[in-house]
Amino acid sequence: MNIVFGCDPNAEDFKQTLMAYVKELGHDVTDYGSEDPIYANTAIKVAEAVAAKEFDRGIVVCGTGIGVSIAANKVKGAYAACIHDVYQAQRAELSNHANIITMGSQVIGIELAKVMVKEYLSCTFDPNGRSGGKVQAITDYENK
Repeated sequence: MNIVFGCDPNAEDFKQTLMAYVKELGHDVTDYGSEDPIYANTAIKVAEAVAAKEFDRGIVVCGTGIGVSIAANKVKGAYAACIHDVYQAQRAELSNHANIITMGSQVIGIELAKVMVKEYLSCTFDPNGRSGGKVQAITDYENK
């Protein structure tokens, strides 16, 4: 998969560690940076690229993961899930077809973050599964 990363300046080391790990897993990685102190700008840039299908998925990090999640979700076609545990990482894709995950570098340890990213990237949404209609309802509302 082709994965794009972004973060705020405070999460740069965390992001770099995750990017190296994702490369080790065999994925292509692109870094949209961390220089902009307005984290929303980076989150939106990542979300626009993912929504445009320039990348398969995105991972964005800030202190809590909340702000970048809110910002990314303002982009039509971007579905960002703020995750804090392995089950949420799995369900972000399996139940919600999230094309972006966000997390907080100040609230999650790096080893847990690696496991969550690995789990998220290993899952594939089934549009014919039990969550298909639920996800379609979200997309239908967005397209009204």
